[in-house]
Amino acid sequence: MLGKIITINKSGAVVSIDKTQGNIKDLINLHIVFEDDGKKILGEVDSIEEDTIKVNFLGELTDNDFIGGLLIKPSLEANVRIINQEELKILTGEEGKSIRLGVSPLYKDTPLNVNIDELFSNHTAIFGNTGSGKTYGICRILQNIFASKNNIIPYRSNLFIFDSYGEYINAFSKLKELNPYYSFKVITTNMSKPYEKLNIPVCLLELDDVLNLLDATKFSQIAMVETALLYVKMFAREDEEAHDYKNHILAKAITNIMYTNQTSSKIRDQIFEILSETSTPELSLDTEVPGVGFTRIFRNCFDIDSEGRFAERKIIADYIKEFIDENRKWNFEAEGVYYSLHDLEVALNFTLYSERYLLNEAMYDAAMSLKVKLHDLATRGNGTFFSSDGYVTVEEYIKSLQMNGNQKSQIVNFNLEDVDDRFARSIVKLFGRMFMKFTKGLQNRATFPIHMILEEAHRYVMEGDDKELLGYNIFERIAKEGRKYGLLLDLITQRPTDLNENVISQCANFLIFKINHPADLEYIAKSVPNMSEDVVEKQKTLQSGTCVAFGRLFKIPMIVKMEKADPPPTSANCEIYNNWMVQLKQ
Repeated sequence: MLGKIITINKSGAVVSIDKTQGNIKDLINLHIVFEDDGKKILGEVDSIEEDTIKVNFLGELTDNDFIGGLLIKPSLEANVRIINQEELKILTGEEGKSIRLGVSPLYKDTPLNVNIDELFSNHTAIFGNTGSGKTYGICRILQNIFASKNNIIPYRSNLFIFDSYGEYINAFSKLKELNPYYSFKVITTNMSKPYEKLNIPVCLLELDDVLNLLDATKFSQIAMVETALLYVKMFAREDEEAHDYKNHILAKAITNIMYTNQTSSKIRDQIFEILSETSTPELSLDTEVPGVGFTRIFRNCFDIDSEGRFAERKIIADYIKEFIDENRKWNFEAEGVYYSLHDLEVALNFTLYSERYLLNEAMYDAAMSLKVKLHDLATRGNGTFFSSDGYVTVEEYIKSLQMNGNQKSQIVNFNLEDVDDRFARSIVKLFGRMFMKFTKGLQNRATFPIHMILEEAHRYVMEGDDKELLGYNIFERIAKEGRKYGLLLDLITQRPTDLNENVISQCANFLIFKINHPADLEYIAKSVPNMSEDVVEKQKTLQSGTCVAFGRLFKIPMIVKMEKADPPPTSANCEIYNNWMVQLKQ
């Protein structure tokens, strides 16, 4: 079928063909071997003309490996032939420490095996239009991992799927039937679903988490939240010093307001506002204040006389100064304490009044924004996802997420279908930060590998998100540093243009399903390392369930036909006919 080399250029060669020897249409994308002086140079058929084919050079084949790129081109006398089965194994992978990714439609459904380390020890991106087979593909890959028939099983795998629409539940609901040691667990934000509800200990929230949850946008808010977290941990000790410090803060706040040059009525209103939201038994509106031979209720001490002054100004001043101690060195250390969102709200109120943020016109809007959003979080629906049941460490919490009864779950599915995008993004960032802290703190590095599988990744991994306020983006940090600690990202999306470009650049493996939109194609070609024009062209003609796979998992880009997931995810289109049509009675 293949004849002599006609011409050779920098990137490939033109080879004559004999159309009488076979169907030349079947040559497109096939791999060609040029044998020349003991060397075997690999190429791929790019196009077919009437009597010739154009072949692009890919690299050099050795006895058991492939080396990308060429230093010396083949000569015009080189022998040209189609790749044989032994050589094909170098490209398609062999069984061993590998899983089956799919089959090659170009080579009579030859199995395509990928090394588990090459696929799962690197960040992976999966792109494709809606309906192109992305979700089916990732489900099939994971099902293949757990389909092992021998006595070596992935018992210690830690796969956390962040599932926007609950599509993965059906695909892994029968995982335990494959092996009694397997377990699949669902954690949901949908209160009507019969699964474990999302429950995050408030004591594990760090500064960045709270800023994200409260949608902070100003630098001044960082100091406010940082101080509130310091106070809430101290107050949670519930010891005498914590109580004294509350009184110290309140007494100073009241004193500062009393000696302003505002009207008495305005001063009274501001003090009443403070004590209605932050109080102690000694400093509240209903506290009994001792006088000379009598007592007064604290609120009554602020009655205004005919001259517009507080009738009991001296009693107030003498009473509150007892609680101010400027010389005391306060101990803010607090380990192993737990608290609720309401406790954090109280601590924020103490912070805002102690630093006079609510009395500062320049800071007022930023302070009120935090105050309102934290109150909304603590008292409304999303507050139910945060617990104050007791203190746990990050390690204890992560391992508790995996416990399903008395069994470890290899796959944990976070079903985030019932919350808005902003809250879902904050939750995924929170877990990303938590996983990063845990894996980075392991005594033996990368011994507890964690995969964050982000379905609809464009909802979470956004360009420039958090950088201006926090100075970093958690997904960029994971993409750049997570691999060496064993924290890996698997990004699945139909909107690659909305993804953070820096995160994409750190992905080492790509599965590109069919993409039509020119903007997405242009973005992928610009952002994805080693994304050639050839790969872009290949994916344009792909069928549903077929992708172009390249990166560390294969020596060269390969067209992969994915096998159907069994059971399938619930990501198919709605069946309009069956839902519309009704059989009328005759």
